[in-house]
Amino acid sequence: MKDFWKKTGKAICVLLFWIGVWALISWRVNRELLLPSPGAVLVRLFELAATRMFWRTLFSSLWKILLSISVSVLIGLFLALVTKRFSLLRALFSPMLSMIKSTPVASFIILALVWMGRSFVPVFICALMVIPIVWENVSAGISNTDRLLLEAAKVYRFSRGKTFQKVYFPSVMPYFLSACRSSMGLAWKAGIAAEVLTVPEHSIGKMIYESKLYLETTDLFVWTVTVILLSFLLEKSAMKLIGILGRRYNANEVSINA
Repeated sequence: MKDFWKKTGKAICVLLFWIGVWALISWRVNRELLLPSPGAVLVRLFELAATRMFWRTLFSSLWKILLSISVSVLIGLFLALVTKRFSLLRALFSPMLSMIKSTPVASFIILALVWMGRSFVPVFICALMVIPIVWENVSAGISNTDRLLLEAAKVYRFSRGKTFQKVYFPSVMPYFLSACRSSMGLAWKAGIAAEVLTVPEHSIGKMIYESKLYLETTDLFVWTVTVILLSFLLEKSAMKLIGILGRRYNANEVSINA
C-alpha cells in the first residue's frame, strides 16, 4: 500500500509539473488561438461534457474501435492457427503480413476511403493494426512451444484437446497477452487518425478536424485531451484484463507441473 501511494504521488507530481509548463508557455504566448491555457481547456471540457453531443460522439468512436479490436483479435488467432498448421497457407499469407507492417497507415486510409464508405474506414484500419500483431505473436508462441512437452504428450497419448490445454495454451498465452497489450493503444490511435482523415459522422476525428478547420484551438485541445484520457483508460483496462488472464495462465501452468 505504501508503494502504491508513493507511485501515485510521484505520478501526480509529474502531471502537475507538465501542466505548469503548459500554463507558463500559454501565459508567455498570451494568445488563445495558438495555445489555450489549461484552465480554459478544462472549462471547455466541462462545457462539452454537459452536452449530449459530446457523449454521443465519444461512444460512437469508442464502440466501433473496440468492436473492431475484438473481432480482429479473433481473426488474428485464427490466421495464426491455420498458417502454422498448413505451410502452403503460411507461404501465401506471409507476404501480406510483411506488406501491412511496412506500408504507412495513411496510405491504407486513403485506399480504404476509395474502397468503402467513410464510416467503415476506421474499423478497417484498426483491424489492419491488430491482426498482424496477434497473428505474428501467437505464431511465435506456437513455434516456441517446448518440443519435449509435445513429445511427452505423445508418449502419454494426450488427445488434441488435452495437448492444446496442457502444452500449447501455457506456451502461447504470454505471447497473446503481449499482443493484446501492444495492439490496444496502436489500434486506438490509428482509428482516431482514420477518423480525422475520413471525417465520419458522430466521431471524435470529425470534431478534431472541424476544430482545426474553424480555428477553435481550445476545442481542439479538449478533444485531444479526451483521446489521451480514453487511451489511458483503455490501456489500464487492457492491463487489468491481462492480469486476470495471466493469473489463469499461471494456474494452468501449476496444474501442468503437478
